[in-house]
Amino acid sequence: MICTDGDIPGKIGQNIEGYVLRKIRKNNLWPILEKYNNYSEEDLFDMIEFIFDHVSFPLKKDAFFHEWNDCGWHYKNFDQIHGQLDYANELNQFLNDYKDGFELNSHSGEILYLLKPEFRPLLEAVVPTNDDENIQSKIKYVVEKFRKYGSTLNDRGEAVRSLADCLEFLRPDIKKVLDRKDESDLFNIVNNFGVRHHNLEQKTNYNKNIWLNWMFYYYLSTLHACLRLIRQKQKGGE
Repeated sequence: MICTDGDIPGKIGQNIEGYVLRKIRKNNLWPILEKYNNYSEEDLFDMIEFIFDHVSFPLKKDAFFHEWNDCGWHYKNFDQIHGQLDYANELNQFLNDYKDGFELNSHSGEILYLLKPEFRPLLEAVVPTNDDENIQSKIKYVVEKFRKYGSTLNDRGEAVRSLADCLEFLRPDIKKVLDRKDESDLFNIVNNFGVRHHNLEQKTNYNKNIWLNWMFYYYLSTLHACLRLIRQKQKGGE
């Protein structure tokens, strides 16, 4: 903390530049005001995420105003969640309009590609199941992995595989609500296009960027549909 009586080191000590290097594994990022003109886009996003991990909202409890030379408030207590939420809300006003659009997730602190309006209802829809361990938490993780800034084709392929694995987990229940051929067709795409099982008969000569995007939304929407059919069946509906 900067004080007119002299700087007061925080929890990470005085060598902030060394701390940033240890956390991000990059040189020449700190101090921000001296280095930011040379930031690459990746550097900038790394620092935005770094600050999210360390920002907190100051609380008036036990705080005191240092009058000498109009120094200002000195705080002892902080609310991290409040600070992170405020920080994300402020940054997103700019990130949303940058290039094709990004957003800083206020929970994970990761920068994600901004949702396209046509896909937002699907990606923000409540997953219709109470199985958090096998379905809900996995879908949430997969969606963030797919949207994460800097995600590779391998990352996106893993996301599609994970969605297919969720369907595989539900397969016994899916068989009860779909015809045998329809149920089998759900898995043919990932099995035949080099996403899940690797064999010589698989098709791999295709534009993976376009194909993986399509498969991701296809399997995510299929999961939502199957879960709703399963729930309806369990309730005795038709």
